[in-house]
Amino acid sequence: MSRIRITGGEWRSRLIQVIDGPGLRPTPDRVRETLFNWLGHDLGGLRCLDLFAGSGILGFEAASRGAAEVVLIESERRAFAQLKRNAAMFADPRLKPMCGDALKCATNLAPGFDLLFLDPPYRQGWLEKIEPLLPQLAQPAARIYAEAEYPIEALGAWRCVRHGHAGQVHFHLLENS
Repeated sequence: MSRIRITGGEWRSRLIQVIDGPGLRPTPDRVRETLFNWLGHDLGGLRCLDLFAGSGILGFEAASRGAAEVVLIESERRAFAQLKRNAAMFADPRLKPMCGDALKCATNLAPGFDLLFLDPPYRQGWLEKIEPLLPQLAQPAARIYAEAEYPIEALGAWRCVRHGHAGQVHFHLLENS
C-alpha cells in the first residue's frame, strides 16, 4: 500500500491510501498539477465523472477544488473498497463512489456532466467503447481529460486542445468542437 497527496484546493496536502493492484496507476502529482492548471483551479459548481476511478485521486482533486458533485466509478472490488474508505475519510456528500462496470454504470447515470476523467486500463479498448456514450454523459460544453498509452486527437465530437506526455502516459484535455 502506498499514499499519494492531493495537490490543491481545500484538501491540499491530504494523503489518500492506494492499494497495489493490477492496472492501477494513479495519475502522478506533476500530471495532476498540469491538468488543473489547464482546467483552472476553481471547479465550483461542476458535475464531474471519474469513470475509471482507481485510487480516485482525480475525483478527490476535483472535489477539493469545489466541484459540486463527483461520481467515482471503479469495478475492481479491492480498489473500490479502498476508494470508499478514502471517500469516507472526507465525509463529503459531493463524493459519490460506485462499484461497477464503466459501460453499465455510464448508461444509468444522469446525463450532463461538465467534466469527465477517463483513465481506463490500457490495451483493452475502453476509450473506443466509451466514445459512443459521450454525448449522453457529457453536456455539449463539457471538457474531457483522457489518459492513454498513445496520443489521442479526438473522442467523438471532442478534440484534443492540450496534450502532455510523462513516461509511458499521454494525457489530454479535449473540448467539443
